[in-house]
Amino acid sequence: MSTATTDVPGAELHTIAGTDIPVVTANTVVVGTGSAGFCAADRLWEFGQDDIVMVTDKVGAGASRNAGSDKQTYYKLSLSGAEGDSVNEMAQTLFSGGAMDGDNALAEAALSARGFLRLCDLGVPFPQSRYGEFVGYKTDHDPRRRGTSVGPYTSRSMVEQLEKKVARNGTPVFDECRVVDLIVREGEIAGILLLRTDVPHDGERSPYLLVRCTNVVYATGGPAGIYATRVFPNGQWGASGAAYRAGVHGKNLTEWQFGLASIKPRWNVSGTYMQVIPRFVSTDADGNDEREFLTEAIPDYGRMLTLVFLKGYQWPFDIRKARDGSSLIDLLVYRETVLRGRRVFLDFRSNPVRETFDHAELEPEALEYLEKAGVLFGTPIERLRHMNEPAYQFYLDKNPYVDLEQEMLEVDVCAQHNNGGLLVDAWWQSNVAGFFPVGEAGGAHGVYRPGGAALNSGQVGATRAAQFIAARRTDAPLAVEDFTAAAGPVVTGALALAEAAAARRAGGTPDNTGDLLTQVQELMSAKAGPVRSPESIQEALLQVHEWLSSYDELISADQTSRRSMNRTFLVRDILTTAYIYLSAMADYVGHGGKSRGSVLYTDPEGQLPLVGYGENAEAELDLPELFRFTLDGGALAHEVQETAWVAPLEARGACAPSEIPTAEPEFSEIVTREEGDRAGRPVFRWRPVRPLPADDDFFENVWKAYREDGNIH
Repeated sequence: MSTATTDVPGAELHTIAGTDIPVVTANTVVVGTGSAGFCAADRLWEFGQDDIVMVTDKVGAGASRNAGSDKQTYYKLSLSGAEGDSVNEMAQTLFSGGAMDGDNALAEAALSARGFLRLCDLGVPFPQSRYGEFVGYKTDHDPRRRGTSVGPYTSRSMVEQLEKKVARNGTPVFDECRVVDLIVREGEIAGILLLRTDVPHDGERSPYLLVRCTNVVYATGGPAGIYATRVFPNGQWGASGAAYRAGVHGKNLTEWQFGLASIKPRWNVSGTYMQVIPRFVSTDADGNDEREFLTEAIPDYGRMLTLVFLKGYQWPFDIRKARDGSSLIDLLVYRETVLRGRRVFLDFRSNPVRETFDHAELEPEALEYLEKAGVLFGTPIERLRHMNEPAYQFYLDKNPYVDLEQEMLEVDVCAQHNNGGLLVDAWWQSNVAGFFPVGEAGGAHGVYRPGGAALNSGQVGATRAAQFIAARRTDAPLAVEDFTAAAGPVVTGALALAEAAAARRAGGTPDNTGDLLTQVQELMSAKAGPVRSPESIQEALLQVHEWLSSYDELISADQTSRRSMNRTFLVRDILTTAYIYLSAMADYVGHGGKSRGSVLYTDPEGQLPLVGYGENAEAELDLPELFRFTLDGGALAHEVQETAWVAPLEARGACAPSEIPTAEPEFSEIVTREEGDRAGRPVFRWRPVRPLPADDDFFENVWKAYREDGNIH
């Protein structure tokens, strides 16, 4: 231990890899300050494990605090009305989404009421009747009325109340800390290396921080940073790459959710924004050559209006609705923006196609809804302000603000949520002991999920992880000497990368951290977004492999710029993640995977969307061959794709596993990489989903087991 002092509260200064680094010691570190992270920290404290710290790259950033939609939904067990519901029925709904493990589905159903009511008690104002019923509504993929909301900022309200509680608990929070790498020893978490993004690289203080711990709850959000066209808020990047480098497995990485969203500001245009039927307009890059483009593929006026209306509650791009349903609109927007290089806008100032809103041509579902809402009149903006004035005011309050009465709103088909992620078991623990991915970082979902299930999953996963840690993982962290030995190679690697990048910039190579970040994001959106082909995936994979394998010699960063040094590690994390995700997509296609969920995989033997719909469907539309697809039809709904990463030879150390466990079924293509290929090798296995656990709720048996170990095993 060094005798020097440190400015980090509660830290001790240790000399590791020849440099003095502050080290904080705690039983558990929670990474991330969204609703899942704060829930985990609070639950740990409530369960008696108060030896915890929180770290985050920016307290005020992240999807929980800054994302939402017209009516952001929280999905939970029905708690009102005469309709029957049960834990088993809700679990079946979640499990039926395909490629979801049954134990996760049952836990999310069983704990949904507990997590929801906890939020109510903390002050989240979910609506209830005068008799105390928490009312609900149907959301997408929901056979009941399990959805509820406090408006567009449901998750923000959750974060704010949970944060207040964690502050009252006195849990320390270390802000402005970028995850660099995890420290793993013999298959078990030992700590985490962080970059302090508020500290200059001037030699006066260490810009690094180590946490020596027994457990890590990883609430870093989805890997939003791999896409350019995304509705994730600025500041939501994810940190999945560090987990993969440390040997944590991935699950269902191919499964993303995409949907229409405004891009300035970033916001889902679901709900009322679509139900009032705005005009879809495209322009050239300079905003000229304005034209309505939906009519090119949907000539039937009433059908076109109805499909736009349906996007309100069929908001996510769903390939099953692409041939003759509302998701055809997503494909037409994609054609304008990605294939034609044009810009797309929603125009609420005038009606589509005709000056007068001819509502009589709407199909019954849309007509009846709008009639009940009393808006069979006027322009889209007049209908919007009548139905949902806050939805209009919302864009006036954003930066940049948009007045929908005066200007058009630019939109695109954006990445919105990763249904896959880091592997979790029934207690949200990964294959690395002591590492618990919760929230969107954890791959708890399947192909489809009910709207709002993600908010419930974050609360449930955080609660389950906290229960397990408080009951089973209370041991002290590694002894200092063992931790120093494990952390040494990790610190050495980080120092070498930063020093090489700074030396390259000092030698005259321009700072390229920002350019490389933009390039990988744009590549992923163009080649691996909602429309993918085997060829586009391979093109992107080759490019990302080239960047990643030569990263140490490629990256150039300004040592005097904290932002530039921060990006040095951020871009590496994003490249690692993109490489693994692209590899998973290639493996999915190689495994016979077809179009499903929110993704179209081009199939030359498939079909194009149709003119007309249902029994009135006519010939295929004149659309690009890229849109020719074959539905998966549930062929892989009972299988899960798992992904792992084999480290390159020269990177193998405490944070880079050299081999993959061979538990059945074995991972495929475990090979030794040639020296010099620093990208490592993703490997895969396909396994059956874990089934829904058998119904064993005989009270005496459960009570007996509960008295023995709390049923935490």
